[in-house]
Amino acid sequence: MTEFSFACTGVRADRYAAGPTLVFRLRVTASGDTPVHALALRCQIRVEPARRGYGAAEADGLADLFGERSRWGSTLQPVQFAQISLMVPGFTGETEADLVVPCTYDMDIAATRYLTALTGGEVPLLMLFSGTAFTGAGGFRVEPVPWDREAVFRMPVATWREMVEQHFPGCGWIRLPRDTMDALLAYRSRHALPSWEATLKALLDDDGGPADPPRGDPLRALTGTTGRTDP
Repeated sequence: MTEFSFACTGVRADRYAAGPTLVFRLRVTASGDTPVHALALRCQIRVEPARRGYGAAEADGLADLFGERSRWGSTLQPVQFAQISLMVPGFTGETEADLVVPCTYDMDIAATRYLTALTGGEVPLLMLFSGTAFTGAGGFRVEPVPWDREAVFRMPVATWREMVEQHFPGCGWIRLPRDTMDALLAYRSRHALPSWEATLKALLDDDGGPADPPRGDPLRALTGTTGRTDP
């Protein structure tokens, strides 16, 4: 059986991708001198938040995910970041390949909320590998890549921020139900507002009374419950 080992040697933001994308550089090593015709890999990437420290501002940003700092001993559990398939071309001994990971700026995703809360330093990642190898000098045979193959990598927070700024410069992202979006669009049209930013500012500046809005009206529900808060 061929023994495989993996290491991540770097990461970069793909500035030419249609959406936010990170490209991890993987080094794959196969024992012996038997040719590997192809390697079909599955890679699961997890964030391991317990492997780094956090400042006061970061702790405030992580409260929704992990609770108060006093509870972190039990709540700092791994967070799923991505699950990607990769086909590595044939090689003998050692090779390198790019692992392309599409990302999201959806703040409803736990990994995105975690990464957005960080102000600097590195993100502790654990990469778990499995898959199938096609090897052999004359012909080929099929071998499994065991589930215990893994690699530890510390991704600079600056790389994540660079990727986000390439696609959402100076902006955030909010996902809303369709009926709320329709109500916002109607509000914007009714008041002839030039942009979504102006629309939300108008809603935030609305100093109407605190009375609860009637159920079933998403616009009044939005304006009645929105307050000025830190981003």
